[in-house]
Amino acid sequence: MTKSPLPSSDLDGLLQLMARLRSPEGGCPWDLEQTFATIAPHTIEEAYEVADAIDHGDMAHLKDELGDLLFQVVFYAQMAKEQGAFDFHDIAAAITDKMVRRHPHVFGSQTGIDDAEAQTVNWEALKAEERKAKAATDTNGARHGALDDVSPGLPALMRAAKLQKRAARVGFDWSDVQPVFDKFREELGELEAEVARGDRPAMEHEVGDLLFTCVNLARKLDIDPETALRHANGRFETRFGHIERTLWSQERTVEDTALEELDRLWDQAKQVQD
Repeated sequence: MTKSPLPSSDLDGLLQLMARLRSPEGGCPWDLEQTFATIAPHTIEEAYEVADAIDHGDMAHLKDELGDLLFQVVFYAQMAKEQGAFDFHDIAAAITDKMVRRHPHVFGSQTGIDDAEAQTVNWEALKAEERKAKAATDTNGARHGALDDVSPGLPALMRAAKLQKRAARVGFDWSDVQPVFDKFREELGELEAEVARGDRPAMEHEVGDLLFTCVNLARKLDIDPETALRHANGRFETRFGHIERTLWSQERTVEDTALEELDRLWDQAKQVQD
């Protein structure tokens, strides 16, 4: 069988490459088996790898990871095209229309958007209007709540932050951070009580409430909880790696070292890192 020529290295070439991978005649067996549901976890992973490359300021890596993320979009577009739903050009047209709609101060006649904060407020107001217009066209007459379209598919930490922001937007929020600290101590006390009782379902419930309160605390301090936790993970990795390397240099391992010494090495790792 004669192989068709390699696709070009531009966007059209990428679309052609994807079509070939999904072709029943000579395509890739793995790509042909995939569905929207099986690709979705890869998309989440690729998005996090983009964030990681940005965190490390690694532009070469970022270019590769953005390519991987773009490939996810191309993959979805090809599968949707096969179903007659939409194609890549429809996706591009939809996002272009949305960005024009959400930037009336750039593409329209709106004035008064002089800084990023004003645009953030304007963006959210436009989204609220779009949600209201969508609700008005809902033929079943159901009312739509402030939290209705916060995607259940978001990572839990990110979804908690979005739910809290939406609730705050309609006035369900404390005026400052102090009541959140009080709530944190209340939730911590409830968790300690359930731990003392040994009730595992109740412990899970209280751990969830405590995490939700931590997200609220981050929101009130204008800190992105996902970024904060990602950085904390990185610090833990670095410090634990220092402990392992120190012990390996002495022909020892974490497993055969007393906890007191591990604590000392942890403090040493913190000093090195700081």
